[in-house]
Amino acid sequence: MAPRKETLQLLELATEAALDKLAKNLVAVDLTEQMVLSEVFLIASGQNERQIEAIADNIEMKLASHDERPVRREKSSHWILLDYEDLVVHIQTEEIRNYYMLERLWNDCPRIKISATENVQGEN
Repeated sequence: MAPRKETLQLLELATEAALDKLAKNLVAVDLTEQMVLSEVFLIASGQNERQIEAIADNIEMKLASHDERPVRREKSSHWILLDYEDLVVHIQTEEIRNYYMLERLWNDCPRIKISATENVQGEN
């Protein structure tokens, strides 16, 4: 089973919004085979608390313009989680991302190619 088309469209919108605020190292993980509540995790990094807040706000604004609102937003000083049910966005500082290593936790899940990152230079 693969993520639904609607979920992949949300993923692309969220990715574009994150890149607009200079998010780095974006990774999308397909969770459909793991029997979890969400289909996709999007993991992105920001340099500091202000940047991860700006990234999260921009994602929320862009998805809200498409009538999508998170059912939950959780925030700490180094990690913001936006839960859109089938898409969950994790925005972390590099330090926290290296500590929790979500990509490694879900290493047995396939990665999703994100077209919005193809035209971006750097570590995406």
